[in-house]
Amino acid sequence: MEASLVDRGAALQERNRKVRFVLLAILVANWVVAVAKLAFGLMAQSASVTADGLHSFIDGGSNVLGLVAMGVASQPADADHPYGHGKFEALASLGIGAMIGVGMLELGRMAFDSLLHDKHPTVSVTMAAVMVATLFINLAVTRVERHYGQKYKSSLLLADAQHTLSDVFVTIAVLISIGLVAMGFPRADGLVALAVMVFVAWVAYGIVRQAVGILSDTARLDPAQVSQHTLAVSGVRSCRDVRSRGMEESVYVDLKIEVDPQLTTAQAHEVADKVEETLQGAYPQVVDVVVHVEPAQAR
Repeated sequence: MEASLVDRGAALQERNRKVRFVLLAILVANWVVAVAKLAFGLMAQSASVTADGLHSFIDGGSNVLGLVAMGVASQPADADHPYGHGKFEALASLGIGAMIGVGMLELGRMAFDSLLHDKHPTVSVTMAAVMVATLFINLAVTRVERHYGQKYKSSLLLADAQHTLSDVFVTIAVLISIGLVAMGFPRADGLVALAVMVFVAWVAYGIVRQAVGILSDTARLDPAQVSQHTLAVSGVRSCRDVRSRGMEESVYVDLKIEVDPQLTTAQAHEVADKVEETLQGAYPQVVDVVVHVEPAQAR
């Protein structure tokens, strides 16, 4: 059992190292995209393009936050954190949501400024080409992050992939606004920037909701299914009070079972060990199972 725990700990550290590498690569891509959008947006005085650039810059900032959090989350369990540091990853996701919220306020300010003061952005073929290029970069980034987020069961990568995907839709909207401005509808710039703000708010809500679920110990496994697996173990007469919590890739379970009161302590312990092995076999993401053994009561 000890060897199994050591192996799981080593695997988790290796997983965190790979997640950090993915985040670092995505950070570079996000800031290349952000610089390009901000530069052309400011030069053209386009609220929508600048807003999109700000959104991409926040993407990069969230990657930095994620790298710091993963550095902490990858540390092994210690006396002060007996369950490990995994929730720091969820805290980073919460931070990403907060950063998006701050950016959303700035997007709103820019949108209203463009609409109220009737600003006319300067549209060029070069700016449109840059936006198309960043669109394809964001599509690639989203696909990579989602792939590795699912592979490593990382809530942080999946949250960041969702955030980057929002950039894709935002950029498409901005390209439409560029076309409308070129056709003689300058207010399209401010209207699209306003739409970007609303969309970003929705993305922030989804990310924060997921992070809060982890931090508030939302149940991770279906108690009925856990009970079904447990009752299949020889010697278990009943199962109740099933609880689970943690992150998608590291779930903790505790439950109560009843066994034959005539069993010795050693025999009852063997049944508990079998329950633990069964549940970890059925749910690879389960890192720890606490089984409370009680004597079966006469019915």
